[in-house]
Amino acid sequence: MIRALTGYSTRHPWKVIALWAVLGVVMSALIPTLIGRVTQHRTGDFLPRSYDSAAALRIAEEQFGVNPDATTVTVLVARSDGKALGAADHKRVEAGAAKLGRHRVIMPREDDMPRFLVPDRSQTPRIAPSMTAPDRSFELLSVQLTGNPADQGVQGVYRAFRDAARTQFSEAGMRTGFTGSLADTVDTTDAHETAAKVGGALLTALIILLNVLVFRSVLAALLPLLAVAMIGSVAAGTVAGAALLTGRKLDASTPGLINVVLLGIGIDYLLFLLFRFREQLRARPEQSAREAAEEVSGRVGTAITSAALTIVAAFATLGLATFGQFRSLGPAIAVAVLVMLLGSLTLLPALLAAAGRKMFWPSRTLRHKPGEGRAARFGTLVTRRPLTMLTASVALLAALAAGLTGIRMDYGRGGSDDATPAASTATEISRTLPAGVSDPTSVFVTAKDGDTLTTGRLDGLSRALTRVHGVGKVAPTALNKDHRAARIDLYPTADPQSQQARDLASGPIRAAVTQHTPAGTTTHVGGTAAIHADISTAVDHDLKTVFPVAAALIALILLLLLRSLLAPVVLMLSVGLGFAATLGAATLLFQHALGRPGVDFTLPLVLFLFVVALGTDYNILISDRIREEMRRPGPARAAVARAVRHTTPAIATAGLVLAGSFATLATTPGNEQIAFAMTLGIMLSALVLSLVLVPALAALLGRSIWWPVRPRPTKGGHPQHRANAPAPEPHRVKTC
Repeated sequence: MIRALTGYSTRHPWKVIALWAVLGVVMSALIPTLIGRVTQHRTGDFLPRSYDSAAALRIAEEQFGVNPDATTVTVLVARSDGKALGAADHKRVEAGAAKLGRHRVIMPREDDMPRFLVPDRSQTPRIAPSMTAPDRSFELLSVQLTGNPADQGVQGVYRAFRDAARTQFSEAGMRTGFTGSLADTVDTTDAHETAAKVGGALLTALIILLNVLVFRSVLAALLPLLAVAMIGSVAAGTVAGAALLTGRKLDASTPGLINVVLLGIGIDYLLFLLFRFREQLRARPEQSAREAAEEVSGRVGTAITSAALTIVAAFATLGLATFGQFRSLGPAIAVAVLVMLLGSLTLLPALLAAAGRKMFWPSRTLRHKPGEGRAARFGTLVTRRPLTMLTASVALLAALAAGLTGIRMDYGRGGSDDATPAASTATEISRTLPAGVSDPTSVFVTAKDGDTLTTGRLDGLSRALTRVHGVGKVAPTALNKDHRAARIDLYPTADPQSQQARDLASGPIRAAVTQHTPAGTTTHVGGTAAIHADISTAVDHDLKTVFPVAAALIALILLLLLRSLLAPVVLMLSVGLGFAATLGAATLLFQHALGRPGVDFTLPLVLFLFVVALGTDYNILISDRIREEMRRPGPARAAVARAVRHTTPAIATAGLVLAGSFATLATTPGNEQIAFAMTLGIMLSALVLSLVLVPALAALLGRSIWWPVRPRPTKGGHPQHRANAPAPEPHRVKTC
């Protein structure tokens, strides 16, 4: 199957290239619309219905008409001179709010984007007075906008509304502040805009520079970006289309994560092909470029397929997760990687066949055999002192893994230190009002058997909630239209995103609600703090399920690929140690050194899947080459040294590119921990595990590493090896 795909692609390269180009253009045009329709921003929507906070969300929608697509912005209005608000000021605020509420906000559009490709998010905001500070220093307005805060169109609408509100209240002698998830997202995005552009430019420059230095070719430097971008567009469009057809919803961060993953692994696979293609052309100069491309693509295609399927299998296990954000991320990554695999077996071989030897123009390195370089000396070092190299690498990884001591999960904003205007406004509000005033914890009460509720019937529950330590204020009980459901908003004194607020919602508040629930009613606790508390429970459950299943599937793929019992154990132990070291380093930096509440709750699972799956890619490449070299006559250590020599440039370059891809996530708000951990994890996987630890173990174990089926040296070895082999020394006759 693999050789059939690569063979057809190298025999009909221009047809394959044209097909991918058309698909890439079409999908690029459809992606903005598709992504907007399949992403959702409310984390609570990813919780199973059995969780308390998820049930509260449903009651809010069904009984109180809360729009699930709505996002709330809290607007602070105060006098510019700092004086307390008077009666006339309150009237001006009320008039300004009414005027803004009648004005339709038009979504700004980019001139270079066709209108039919970008959904129109223009809307009229719903504005209502919320609360006045006890010292009358400011008044709060609640503004409701519809749409995903991650949607650029919704962000544009918010910016337009914010600017209009500032202008209108400024003319009345007042200043404004804005806070809430949408305001915080926009402020953080604006603050990181320059860094994101610079990061993308630096990544592009890094890829081009590395390829120029390695291949000394213009075409080899530019082709990886063009090819992977083309396949990436098709993959992203396929993921969004599949989600739309199946009714699945993606988290707003998933498309960006997919782009980074595809860029990294796509260039990895192309680099594996380019290095082997160049090696083949050097070894057999008489062979046509098309035949060389077909032979190399078929041979490397097996390793690439195994590597890709490892990633697919790992992320497919997320289908077992209870937390919907994980459950949707898994299939999305798996589908994207499968499309990248298809492109690696068709488009990339077609490009090699179409470009031929011109791929490496103007370099003349194809005309002569390269001398003993740094890679060869490194391979000799590893195999000459395998025990020393093994001990040093294990000691490094163990030292980093020691950082896991005292690890905690953070379910908030990751402890962001960004001093955004939205954060400053929230701080100003919290000086005179409870911190949770803009994001309350809500208790929902529903009557059983068609009974009706009264506020008097719920007075006992309301009074009990006021006595809960940590609750700053309890709002009056609100009944729905038919009086069969009630809502009691609580304003905690702690930041709703903090661990303190989550402990309060899941502990004392729920305990008080359970103890004082009126007879004939059911109660549920909702809100951000309660949702994050339930997510904590769901994630703990999923980690215990996904980790062992993913490890078992990866081990099975390695077993089938390597046809050995010992080698998969060696590789799995190495990537497991790499995972522990990476997570430990992230814990040391963010939790212990920087004083964050903990590591992001998604980090262990995403890191495990990425580092284990992507790290196994490099281990598969080096192991496949070690086995191939061990089929040649001669000592096993010499075979390992040759394998390290031939694969070091490919693995080191691919690791740097992939690490650079993940490093760009640091420019995306809230992804700093993932960016650091993924970058470090890939570097450790490529430079320590694959190029030091695994070869050192192979040198120590020799051909026994392939037990119970050891590769037997073949007479003369592979044709390519015969072409590279030195001429036999002349027989010397012993004379007396």
